[in-house]
Amino acid sequence: MNDDLSLYWIEAAVLVAAVGSLCVTRVRDPLRAWRCGLALTAFALVFSVLAGLEFFWHWPSGGNGQWHEQLRPWGSEWFGIDELSAPLFPLLALLHFFTVFATGRTKVRRFSLSLSLAALAVGLATFACQEARVLIGLLASGVVLQALELRNRKKPMRLFLLHMAAFLGLLVFGWSNVDPLAAGHMQSAWATIPVAAAILIRCGAIPAHCWITDWFEQASFGNGMLFVAPLGGLYAAVRLLVPIAPDWVLQSVGLISLITAGYAAGMAAMQTDARRFFAYLLVSNTAMILVGLELHTDVSLSGALALWISAALSLAGLGLTLRALEARFGELSLTRFHGLYEHSPMLAVCFLLTGLASVGFPGTFGFVASELLIDGAVEANLLVGLAVAMATAINGIAIVRAYFCLFTGTRHYSTVSLGMNVRERWAVLTLSLAILGGGLFPQPMIASRFRAANSVLESRGMPLERARELRRGGGEVIGVQALNESGEMR
Repeated sequence: MNDDLSLYWIEAAVLVAAVGSLCVTRVRDPLRAWRCGLALTAFALVFSVLAGLEFFWHWPSGGNGQWHEQLRPWGSEWFGIDELSAPLFPLLALLHFFTVFATGRTKVRRFSLSLSLAALAVGLATFACQEARVLIGLLASGVVLQALELRNRKKPMRLFLLHMAAFLGLLVFGWSNVDPLAAGHMQSAWATIPVAAAILIRCGAIPAHCWITDWFEQASFGNGMLFVAPLGGLYAAVRLLVPIAPDWVLQSVGLISLITAGYAAGMAAMQTDARRFFAYLLVSNTAMILVGLELHTDVSLSGALALWISAALSLAGLGLTLRALEARFGELSLTRFHGLYEHSPMLAVCFLLTGLASVGFPGTFGFVASELLIDGAVEANLLVGLAVAMATAINGIAIVRAYFCLFTGTRHYSTVSLGMNVRERWAVLTLSLAILGGGLFPQPMIASRFRAANSVLESRGMPLERARELRRGGGEVIGVQALNESGEMR
């Protein structure tokens, strides 16, 4: 750690969210609680952005894969930012802030701000953690918070708890058999297979995908989206699975993910409920990113990491748009035409923009990320590349179909204004501008994702303890030979 660094932005962001959750619980007035929660979420966002900027400022070359050390309890580093997590840490806070910001007066009583702030604190700590056992504990804490969400809403919990118990049980069992002094390809099947199965369950891969659709039906749309849209299962995959898994395990995970991507895309195209459509679209995107992670080539992994950020932004924007529509029109069926465009043209534009961005429409950041992912998949296996492209195309068809059902086909009559309010407009438009800005100027983020991908690849095949020492000690663990002097990819 640089001795000049005295401001602990990571701790500040986590503590503001955690303490804020306790404070908001004591506020009885829902509107006042919303104002307090919004202010606290804004502070957490500012601190998380400063944490990411501090990383890049002190290491202008993009961090050189160095571990940005923060807390050292009992002599070991638990929390910090490296090349992989530098953009993910503020991204999570941004999604939480805009979800709270866009919450209307009619949803304030149903949206639990205390649980949202607690989930933000746990999520920020998760995305800043690389210590495996602590990371597993944080993942378990996130599950507990979401179980409380279902209990408070008096919704069925069995399906969610069964899947999450299997996820945590397999993760703990597998990691307890990991040898930190052995290279990835030397780890036993008792370690790698349970961890791989746990990751597949958390990401909603077949046949464990049903918990995500049930989750969106039972949870509030806001908290439900915040639990899955940041794609926390992918973070667990990069930190826990990719460094230790031999090639055959990664290939098996990639095959299951590829089947899931195609299946979920097909299901999204034929759904009759808007929430289930969103859930399957999210599962398909998560599976495609997982395919790129498990191909473990520099191009495919760079594309997967870039698509991760693009998908989180675009799907969050799409989810906020659907949430705003639900607040006005109730449950949205995709079996008939609603004709809502005349009443909410801004919602229609935001729906189409964020939806198409999630499938890599030209001009958005997802276009560059999808191209990298497909190119890397084709380089590894032509059939895999074609399957990824086909799943992307089907997702695009599903989005256009949902758009036609919701906004065209008939005329909707209403005596009151159903347009977006100012907060909703600012939230969705800001996310849309971030998506378009990334598409117009993709090089900085792509270069960062390329360095992060090479850092992950270089750490494979070496003992976990050695990889951790190199990263935290500032050792060269990235493939800088693939970058020219300006930081651009050759």
